[in-house]
Amino acid sequence: MITVNNLYKNYGKFPALKGISFEVNNGEIVGFVGLNGAGKSTTIKISAGVILPTKGDVEIDGYSVTKDKKKAVRNVGWVPELPIFEPNVKALDYFVYLSGYYGISTSEARSIGKKLFAELGLSGWENTKLDNFSQGMKKRFALAVSLVSNPNNFLFDEVLNGLDPQGIQFFKELALRLKKDGRAILFSSHILSEVENLADKVVFIHKGKIIGIKKIEDLRKLVTRKVIKVVVNDPNSALKVCEKYGKPTLINGEIFINDFEGDIPSLAVDLKPYGVVEIGYLRENLENVFFQLISEYEKTYQ
Repeated sequence: MITVNNLYKNYGKFPALKGISFEVNNGEIVGFVGLNGAGKSTTIKISAGVILPTKGDVEIDGYSVTKDKKKAVRNVGWVPELPIFEPNVKALDYFVYLSGYYGISTSEARSIGKKLFAELGLSGWENTKLDNFSQGMKKRFALAVSLVSNPNNFLFDEVLNGLDPQGIQFFKELALRLKKDGRAILFSSHILSEVENLADKVVFIHKGKIIGIKKIEDLRKLVTRKVIKVVVNDPNSALKVCEKYGKPTLINGEIFINDFEGDIPSLAVDLKPYGVVEIGYLRENLENVFFQLISEYEKTYQ
C-alpha cells in the first residue's frame, strides 16, 4: 500500500507540491493525471525514495520513505519517465548488477533476467549494450528491472510513452496481473483513454494540488452521461421547450441539454416550429472531465 501524506516539495522558491494526500490500496490501479509540470513525476520520485520532500511523507506498506527509506523502497518497483542506464554495459549484465542491490545472486539474477526479457519482448538483446536500445526498449528494460525483486508496490511514470502497441498491451496485461496478485499500482499517463480503461481510481493533480480523486465507476457515469446538442434557427425561443427534457444551456447559439430525459423524436416534434437544423447525442470523455476540474479550480483559486 502506498500512502501519500500531506506532501510538499519546493524547488528553490517554486512550490512543486502543495500538501497533497492520497492512497493506493493493495489490489488497486490508480491513474495519476495532470498537465506537464503539475507534480506527477515529483510525487513519484519522492515515493520511490529518489528525492526528499520539503515536508510530509510517503509510506510504503507502513514504512516511511523519509525515516525508514531502506525498508520502504525495497518493496517498490519504479519505472521513471525517461530511464537512464549505463550506456556501455550489456543489458543482461546490467540487470544482474542492479539485482545485486536486492541480494540476488548472479546465477539467480541471470535466470530471472532471461525470463523477464522473454516476457517483455527483449529476447535476443541480452548481450546488446543499452546505448543501442530504442526509448521503447529502454522502457521495457526498466519494466524488467522494476520486477526483479517481486515488490508489492509499483510506481510507473509515463510508462506508456515510447512503447509500441504491443508494448502498451503487455503493460496493460502486466498491471492487471499485478492487481490480481494484490499489488498496489500508481501510474501516470497522458494517454487518458488508457487511464480510463485500466484504472480503478483516478487522482487529478494541477499546479501541485490534488483537484479531484474519483473512482472509475463514478467517472464512467460522467463520461457516458448523455448530452443532447440542439441547433435550431431560433434558439432563444426553443430554450423554454428544451426545459421539458432536461437542463438546457445556450452556448454560442447552440443548445446543450444535460441530464436528458425523453426521446429525440419527441424533442424534434416539439422543436419543429423553431426550425430544426441538428439534434444529436454528445459523449464526454475523461479529458473533458479533467479540463472541467481544472476550470473549476482556476475559478475558485485565481
